[in-house]
Amino acid sequence: MKTTITAKKMQIPQNFSDHAQERIDKKLGKFFGDDANAKVVISELKNQIVLELTVKYNSMIYRAERSAEDKNAALDDAIDKIIRQIRRNKTKIEKKLKDTAFKQQFADNVPENDDYDVIRHKKFTMRPMTEDEAILQMNMLGHNFFMFTNANTGDVNVVYKRTEGNYAVLEPERA
Repeated sequence: MKTTITAKKMQIPQNFSDHAQERIDKKLGKFFGDDANAKVVISELKNQIVLELTVKYNSMIYRAERSAEDKNAALDDAIDKIIRQIRRNKTKIEKKLKDTAFKQQFADNVPENDDYDVIRHKKFTMRPMTEDEAILQMNMLGHNFFMFTNANTGDVNVVYKRTEGNYAVLEPERA
């Protein structure tokens, strides 16, 4: 598994990078093998280490964000969260791991509107998927919503998690 470790506004020692690579390979390597890419971003916020772990494999993105007083504890918590995501969605993920058509790319752009505080623009490639696949991908990313191309209609839809815990889909209406 290829692992990239980045620190924001802090220095990380080489022994932590080596330890993180070893832990990720040992615990997540059995699920993904050598074809996966893992990205670790570490920052410090109010005396807490915030660690984001993102694993991209085939068409799926697995993401966990954890904070702790120690880098190692945050790393272990993030790895455990991804393992729980995989186990919780095991049968659905097994079906999706065979489909490699979806590729997601993000690009940071300069905000265009000065009236609002837009801090980031994201661009990504969408492939057609069902509502169930979109909900699975949203949950794997740990987000509250997910935009996708509906495989049944060809329209751009948004699926989101409601406060009651169930899901809803926003569909465009033709004028």
